[in-house]
Amino acid sequence: MKILIVEDEHPLADALTEILKQQKYSVDAVYNGADGLEYALTGIYDIILLDIMLPKIDGLEVLRRIRAKRISTPILLLTAKSLTSDKVAGLDCGADDYLTKPFATQELLARIRALTRRIGEFTGDELRHGNTALDKNAFELKTESNSVKLAPREFQLMEMLMSNVGRIVQKERIIEKIWGYNSDAEYNSVEVYISFIRKKLSHIGSDIQIKAVRGIGYSIEIS
Repeated sequence: MKILIVEDEHPLADALTEILKQQKYSVDAVYNGADGLEYALTGIYDIILLDIMLPKIDGLEVLRRIRAKRISTPILLLTAKSLTSDKVAGLDCGADDYLTKPFATQELLARIRALTRRIGEFTGDELRHGNTALDKNAFELKTESNSVKLAPREFQLMEMLMSNVGRIVQKERIIEKIWGYNSDAEYNSVEVYISFIRKKLSHIGSDIQIKAVRGIGYSIEIS
């Protein structure tokens, strides 16, 4: 899952980035409303954390413009304003939830999980296909007889593939979601990680195969 943070307080943005990366989320952070809008309009993010008081373009205007483009990405407003009228204004502009600063890390993570469930992407602690499960808590692939740990990008890539069974996941989307918007990662970076995962699938006796669709991307199927 990929999260965009739009927050002008650099220490807070950097701390949130580290916290979310520890939870195995893929994260981009920007520090003003203009950059936040540009990144959000790519449509590659699963959730956006959006501060209200931002330089260049304020958060509520960013929110209005995102929704005007019919982008339905769940947006959690981060605000130092605790007045009910401010919260109502944010929700009326199209926010899905809000969190008043300062907030506890566990509450933030709980709000993110709640937004994930709302958009139908919550699939419990595991994703399953064939004889193989992706354990989202242990960050490992497992069959009945064996298991193997995944590195963060291996986990994110396998999560994308197992969340899109029956569909081709394009290389461009993999790079955007895992390496980040404006990343200089190349297609061979994806190929290297696919190779790592294939070896791990073979090691645990998985019946999943990752199939390359030349010039397009990858899909998974039962061997």
